[in-house]
Amino acid sequence: MPKLDDTHTLGRIKKRLDELEQDVEVSAKDFRAVLTQEQHDAYERAWEEQQALRKKRRARTKEEERELGWKSKREVRIDTLKSAMAQARSQSSDVWKKKLRDADVRQARIYFDSVSQARREGKDPQSAANFANNELTRAGLRRMDGQIVRSLSPRDRQVREMEEWIIARERNKLSDEELEQIALAEGVELAVLKGSIQRTLAKGPPKTGL
Repeated sequence: MPKLDDTHTLGRIKKRLDELEQDVEVSAKDFRAVLTQEQHDAYERAWEEQQALRKKRRARTKEEERELGWKSKREVRIDTLKSAMAQARSQSSDVWKKKLRDADVRQARIYFDSVSQARREGKDPQSAANFANNELTRAGLRRMDGQIVRSLSPRDRQVREMEEWIIARERNKLSDEELEQIALAEGVELAVLKGSIQRTLAKGPPKTGL
């Protein structure tokens, strides 16, 4: 199971929002866990305003509550999560670009460090490359030789495929200069990298069923 990071924020928020909209009880801890400190502070202010509103004017019917702008705690939570989702959507591209850069840097570091280590140990270039690619597999990263190792569970493979499609989509937005830097780090031609991106995008996002 991949470690949760900022790229999973939208799905985590949506899960809690769906539960609240279906009138499923969500603990304060679980609600707080999907929000930033700023978002949670905004929620607390909104709920305090609702409590102050109730003290100023009384409502005898549900219609009067709506006219006065009364909201239940569940409704305030729903509004907060909808706002958090909108914010997460606006930031999702930047989050994936950062993940892409971090993954590329880590992949290149592990590969070239492993090649250097293997060469120091007397391995020939091909054996050193194989060793480095195996190190990438152990680290859960894409191999430089393009070989796909099916050592993951079906669910983890689905998640990996979805991540690779999103990364390809974000790479497709980069300039030729930025793609050239990635191609150099991966030891491939720019045209080969672009072709790989387009093939991944042509397949469309995988249906993960998650």
